[in-house]
Amino acid sequence: MLQIGKFNKLKVVKTVDFGVYLDGGEKGEILLPRKFVPEHLCGEGDEVDVFIYYDSEDRLIATTQTPKVKVGEFARLQVKSVTKVGAFLDWGLEAKDLLVPFREQNADMQPGNYYVVYVYLDFATGRIVASAKLDKFLDNVPPEYSANQPVDILVVQETSLGYKVIIESLHWGIIYHNEIFRPVKIGERLRAYIKQVRDDEKIDVALQPSGYDRIDPLSELILQRLEAENGVLPLSDKSPAEEIARYFQCSKKSFKKAIGALYKARRIVIDEDSIRRV
Repeated sequence: MLQIGKFNKLKVVKTVDFGVYLDGGEKGEILLPRKFVPEHLCGEGDEVDVFIYYDSEDRLIATTQTPKVKVGEFARLQVKSVTKVGAFLDWGLEAKDLLVPFREQNADMQPGNYYVVYVYLDFATGRIVASAKLDKFLDNVPPEYSANQPVDILVVQETSLGYKVIIESLHWGIIYHNEIFRPVKIGERLRAYIKQVRDDEKIDVALQPSGYDRIDPLSELILQRLEAENGVLPLSDKSPAEEIARYFQCSKKSFKKAIGALYKARRIVIDEDSIRRV
């Protein structure tokens, strides 16, 4: 079945001067314009991965371009224009911008500004649209995560406590300010780890796994940095936390555990104000 707003593997049914037509099943033949036809595509029966969407004349069309977001996903996009029907976002495709109807805006969107939106198929029209009303697309299923489970997140908003994030395109979560040891940007996609799911189903996440799971990768990173710095780094277990965070985007506690493990393994020597590779 054809999935509009996503990539589909479709067969070529005929070739014309301006492109190739693909078998869209019950949706009929769909044009892949000539400029997007891969060089290796030879003719009828060949298959190609294409993104399917509606062009500016509301006709189904195919492209080999990769959009910034697909149906069922969240992304931070820039407003290109505002018309009487809503705001149009740049989602990386040439033929048509992405519409956010006025009813799907929390406040009037302004040209040039960026907003985090969810992309979906409007059941009434069948068209691909976006919504800035994120709450109705999140926390609709119970969170089933385990501690330290790796997850993909999208950073959405800074608050007094930290940053609100979207977890696996399913749930809201939060990263607290005192657990962030590197710059974080709105709209950034990151690998994170579940810290805990609270009794009220609120979810705390962290940018690093907790406990001893952190030692190995951080220790390896320290060894790599030592290699790049001719075997010496101006850090020790007595260095300020801010200086350690600047080098390794981690807490002083994690750094001390990591260099302690390296010291026990006889990989480094810890001096008063530096560490040295053995």
